[in-house]
Amino acid sequence: MNGSVALAVTHHDPEQRMERQIAQWLPVLQQYYAHLAIMVTADTSYAASIIPAAALSVQQLPAQFPAGMAALGQIRQMVVQQAWQHAPHISHVHLCDFDRILHWVEQDPVELAQVVAHITHADLTVLGRTPRAFASHPRTQRDTESLINHVFGLASGQAWDVTAASRGLSRRASAYLAERCADPTVGVDCAWVLCALQQPELVVTYYATEGLEFETADRYPAEIAAAGSVGAWIATLDASPQQWLLRMQVAALEVASINQFGDHARCA
Repeated sequence: MNGSVALAVTHHDPEQRMERQIAQWLPVLQQYYAHLAIMVTADTSYAASIIPAAALSVQQLPAQFPAGMAALGQIRQMVVQQAWQHAPHISHVHLCDFDRILHWVEQDPVELAQVVAHITHADLTVLGRTPRAFASHPRTQRDTESLINHVFGLASGQAWDVTAASRGLSRRASAYLAERCADPTVGVDCAWVLCALQQPELVVTYYATEGLEFETADRYPAEIAAAGSVGAWIATLDASPQQWLLRMQVAALEVASINQFGDHARCA
């Protein structure tokens, strides 16, 4: 266990597809972190009953809380603050989506341990993907996220993959972003990094990982079996106009957040 790092995760699973993974891998995750903070969406009803209480804090969003990508930045900020509140002794928080971290600890536990140690050396660590890990995703994600990363590079000068939604945050970086960068949307993927890069006192680094590969297939074994293979199932996602619309809407939110920094104004 790293006694100075807490894990903060968002958890959305209304179809109850992650129960097996949580039961199997949550106890293993507890060996990596000093505390686990979990923010559960209102329609993920089973979570509180299957998550053990030790070294964990679990909060559930109220039913009236805004849903979707337009509110995800606010939710991420909330779960990071939850981690600081329940584990005041820690120095850093590792933010990640719950499905991604469960896949990571199952598929590449050695790398995950290395990452947990690495993030303690910076104020903000952008955890991206290696070319292989990025290529493992459906085209709906690769094409739209490549666009986001390109526009982020125009604004920052950094050729980073910022769309894997995983970050390491120090206490001072977290406080600075909470005060100066109140983007409520999924655009915090970009806005938090751009905001931090404008503060010379904050150390911002990048780490490309294998473990942030495509994780969604873990939750669809029956559909994959029916399709005949993971590749065939991914092809059905790429053939869906609805999936393209969803990913393009995410890209629009992200690029809109980047655009705040187009004139190099400080985040306020």
